[in-house]
Amino acid sequence: MEQFLRIGVITSTHGIKGEVKVYPTTDSPERFREVKNVILRSKTGEIETGITGVRFFKNLAIVKFSCFQTPEEAAKYRSADIMIHRKDAQPLEEGEYYIADLLGCRVFVDEESREMAKVSEDGLLGTVKDVLQTGANDVYIVDTGSRELLIPVIKDCIKNVDIEKGEILVHLLPGLI
Repeated sequence: MEQFLRIGVITSTHGIKGEVKVYPTTDSPERFREVKNVILRSKTGEIETGITGVRFFKNLAIVKFSCFQTPEEAAKYRSADIMIHRKDAQPLEEGEYYIADLLGCRVFVDEESREMAKVSEDGLLGTVKDVLQTGANDVYIVDTGSRELLIPVIKDCIKNVDIEKGEILVHLLPGLI
């Protein structure tokens, strides 16, 4: 399991005091008001810093990090991921998972779906490549090696998720393949 979870991405600088615009990647952008310390992970490395101010504009958060005093300092971290430690993450309800834990999970089809899926005896369909958040329900993007399948995260399709093993058991409804 990932020890750090991404809650946002720096998109650009804002103003003259070292603030940045952040695209939130968390379900709750208000999270930025609660978090005190984060790690900025960029191509050039990581730095730990505090959040000293947050406000919102449209779908973005305007964030002031303690490590930036000028737009030039902040500009070096454009496209950086904003990470928090797992222990600081919001607790999950039963049946909820962090996307970071789902990525790379092996997806297996149940006995009933094996013939339709044309998979090997073990039922391996592929791996979770990404998760789409559609509003109604999430959708797992599964890379089969030859194509991508979209599997809705509904109880009729997702039979079991075992994050510890990195495995997901699915039932394929007619028309998904």
